[in-house]
Amino acid sequence: MSHPNWKRVVIKVGSALISPNQQGCSSHYLLSIAQFIVRCRANGTQVVLVSSGSVAAGAHLFPEQEKTNIAVKKAMAAAGQTEMIATWDRLFDFPSAQMLLTHADLRDRERYVSIRETIFSLLDNNILPIVNENDTVTTDKLKVGDNDNLSAMVASAAEADALIICSDIDGLYDKNPHEFDDAKMLKSVETIDQSIYDMAGGAVKGGVGTGGMRTKIEAAEKAVSHGIDTYIINGFTELSFNMLLAGENPGTHFKPHAKPMQENVHWMRHTSNAQGEVIVEGDFDASLAGDAEQLTSSEIIDVKGEFSVGDTILVRKEDGTKLVKAKSNYSSCLLNFIANQENDDFAHEFEEKTGPIISDQHIANLEKE
Repeated sequence: MSHPNWKRVVIKVGSALISPNQQGCSSHYLLSIAQFIVRCRANGTQVVLVSSGSVAAGAHLFPEQEKTNIAVKKAMAAAGQTEMIATWDRLFDFPSAQMLLTHADLRDRERYVSIRETIFSLLDNNILPIVNENDTVTTDKLKVGDNDNLSAMVASAAEADALIICSDIDGLYDKNPHEFDDAKMLKSVETIDQSIYDMAGGAVKGGVGTGGMRTKIEAAEKAVSHGIDTYIINGFTELSFNMLLAGENPGTHFKPHAKPMQENVHWMRHTSNAQGEVIVEGDFDASLAGDAEQLTSSEIIDVKGEFSVGDTILVRKEDGTKLVKAKSNYSSCLLNFIANQENDDFAHEFEEKTGPIISDQHIANLEKE
């Protein structure tokens, strides 16, 4: 690796670094991270900061017995967000900008493109984007749920060269280093498969954040498929950042795919959520990625969920085999109507006039899932 070659980098910082004791924000661990950002910018590398911590930063302002209440948690996020941004802002002598996102923003193609344009505009004007999930308004249906995966989505949107995910340990170990003395750290990972996920275990018990090592691997998988070098490092030690600046690997390096996915295909596969499903006949085995217009209403057995024109849908077989996620050119109501016509000629003529059911330009093949 060679740091000076990075044009743009995304760094993800978790709640435990922002508010280690949940008594408001602390700059104790943030100083070395801020210095890393300053030095990156001095080297000509643009930086996007994805920062958790609003709930943890606002926790001390609310009674202990109320902190499990969802509405209070959202209020904690609202109160803590201002303190968190102010804390970061004090550590820099250049302007920063707050960007609060939900999964609904990212999975909507128009809003996703708008987010990209905003990030690029901020960076072009030497302003540091500070991104967090909008916990104040988000719901279970609309949230990403953890800032590890959010950071990968942001890194893809920002077309970053590298994603740096800060952890409380040095990298990915073959087993939990807190429980096993003989645990060994992996310096590099070529391919993320089930064996890599098995090393991760579950979420951190008793931790301040919402994700453990598993969400970091999920994020790495999203990022490397887009051609982004991804590192899991120990964010609590200044040495990690000094090593990165020196072109050394302080943690676990997940190597990017040699042939990254195209931006729109990556968005479809890793960011967009399917709003409904189209179930096709079991013997339907056409390679949809090659020609979306092969999918006709005569192959459709069932339509599940409610979706509109332009929404993402999942096309799968009766046995559950996923074929593609794609943009629907028909609403679920209209697709149900033409698929249920007994006269095949009607459907054929309708599709000839209206166009293909799904758009080939937004297809992400799911055969390997």
